[in-house]
Amino acid sequence: MTALAGAAGTGASLAMAAGNTTRGTPGMRGTPGMYDFDTPYNRIGTDCIKWDSPIRNFHMDRIVAGMGIADMDFRCAPAITKALQERIQHETWGYLDMPKDFHEGIIGWNKRRYGIDIHPEFLGITTGVHAGLVAALKTFSPPGSKVLLATPIYDGFYGDLAYCHLKPEESLMKWANGRYSIDFEDLERRVSQDTHTMILCNPQNPTGNCWSREDLTRVGEICLRRRVVVLADEIHCDFVSKGQKHTPFSTLENRDIVNNSITFKSASKSFSLSAMKCAWFFTTNPDYFAGVQANNHTDLSTLGMIASKAAYASGDDWLDQVVPYIDGNHDYVQSFFPANMPLIKAGAKAQGTYLVWLDVTGLAKAIGAKEMAAEANQNRNASTAPVTVGAMVERWLAEKAEVHLANGSRFGLGGDNHMRMNIATSRKTLELALASMANALKKV
Repeated sequence: MTALAGAAGTGASLAMAAGNTTRGTPGMRGTPGMYDFDTPYNRIGTDCIKWDSPIRNFHMDRIVAGMGIADMDFRCAPAITKALQERIQHETWGYLDMPKDFHEGIIGWNKRRYGIDIHPEFLGITTGVHAGLVAALKTFSPPGSKVLLATPIYDGFYGDLAYCHLKPEESLMKWANGRYSIDFEDLERRVSQDTHTMILCNPQNPTGNCWSREDLTRVGEICLRRRVVVLADEIHCDFVSKGQKHTPFSTLENRDIVNNSITFKSASKSFSLSAMKCAWFFTTNPDYFAGVQANNHTDLSTLGMIASKAAYASGDDWLDQVVPYIDGNHDYVQSFFPANMPLIKAGAKAQGTYLVWLDVTGLAKAIGAKEMAAEANQNRNASTAPVTVGAMVERWLAEKAEVHLANGSRFGLGGDNHMRMNIATSRKTLELALASMANALKKV
């Protein structure tokens, strides 16, 4: 850790070296309170995918910000750290049992924050949302069949489909007035006798859409009519921008639609617990639950359960402060890009998540990314995947701005010429990252 930090420097020192910085608008700092989100927290040297992987993959001497992976840079909620420390004091690590209050904590959290009534008998615990989705896909979708997706969409779903030997059926969303919307006519056209499931991302990763009750009902009606089971990934549900609302699929008025669905959630996004493998799913359909549970292998770590239990028991205050802080980050992004980086379009403010979906078409053209990709493909090994335009933009930003964003090409149909940026970081780090990008673009 010391060696890597010494070679790469601390996040703060690297950022300050990146160039002139632009300070935030007065009053845009985090709301004063119990928790400090403004102080940057150095993650370099901890084998962190978000920060350390770009350093290794792009041979970076310095990094201003890792913004390509969907976890947060803030210190963990103190209640979670306290619970983990207390458990570690007991120095034996035998087989894990799940106490009743673990399930009760999940049920209570959903009831008080979203009005969801989860029946205890139809609540399943799993290692992660991916593991839960895989269990559901194996239950409802025979190998070789298709899974409906509204794209661009979270790239991890494609890995789940590949693991289950399934094919993505991609319905490209519409783009208008800076925001995406589902093309319902195209979505239904793409349902065939070989389509048995749809993965619905709500709120949507990477576009930041919080689907309305009307949107969800229309999706539900199509899937019910065409006998397609809805697998609702609501892992980002706790991050909703000011003036917006998350509507859980399970709260729709049409109970037949709800009975044709399973919801998957976790504390991993809300409290940045990705390393603590623990997630869960629920449904109102006993037959669906029995089928998925038969393919689900619950295999938690003790610390994963302890962390999630503490989050749901005592994490409300921390989350209620971090969400508006991130909302302020969204506001800062919305004001910064038009004024300082006209080659990159941020679109309308995200309704949810801590992600920003950027259109980098102008930047790609300005740096000749298409030509760079063509040249790289001429020299690539036949066994490796083709180099995309997005991959060249990703590399250019890492090399010239010392900022890493996620290549949009990975997010399916509609992802080309886009990048995903995670802004769940201190305002100071965000300011430095955007300033570094703007300085790099000025030289194009």
